[in-house]
Amino acid sequence: MGFRPRDNIGAVQMNKPDKRQPNEAMNKFLQILKKNQYVLIVLFVGLIIILIPGSSDTKEDPEAQVTASEESELYFSVEEQEKKIAQALSEIEGAGDVTVVLSVKTSTEQEVAVDEDGEKTQTVIISSSEGTESALTLRYIYPEYQGALIVTEGAENATTKLNIIEAVANLTGLGTDKITVTKKQN
Repeated sequence: MGFRPRDNIGAVQMNKPDKRQPNEAMNKFLQILKKNQYVLIVLFVGLIIILIPGSSDTKEDPEAQVTASEESELYFSVEEQEKKIAQALSEIEGAGDVTVVLSVKTSTEQEVAVDEDGEKTQTVIISSSEGTESALTLRYIYPEYQGALIVTEGAENATTKLNIIEAVANLTGLGTDKITVTKKQN
C-alpha cells in the first residue's frame, strides 16, 4: 500500500504562479494611471510640443544674434548713460527735474586676440559662414568715470542731496568726493 493523500492537507505545495497575481498587478497599475491621468496628459502634451519642430520662419540666425550682442556690448554712449541716470534720479523723492553730466577718463576700448609667432604678431581673425571677417575680441574695456555733476531742483534738501550722491556713486563707481550736486535755477 502506497501513500496516497486524499486531500491537500499536510501536503507540501510547490511554488506555482498564482493566476490572480498578474490581474491584481494590472488592476493596481490601472488605478494609479486613473488617479494620475491629468498629470500624464499634461506630460504627454508637453512631450509632443517639445518634439514638434519649430517653424523656420521664426528662427533667427545664431551668428546674427552673436553679432548683435557683440555690437551692443561695444556700444557705449555717455549721453545715454546721463539720460538714464537723470531719469532714475528724478524718481527720488524731492529731487524734481534732474540734469546729469558725466566726465570720463578714457574712451571705450576693445582688446583683440593676437597670435605671437616668434618675431611675427598677427591679430586672430574669425570668418563667419556669410564670408565676413572680424577680429577675435577678448574683452571690452569701458570708460572709467572721472566725475559727475548733478543739477537738481531738490539740492537744497540735505536728505535728497545725500540720496542722489549715494545713487550716483553706486551707479558710476565714483567716490562721493567726485560727485557734485547743485541746485537748479528757476
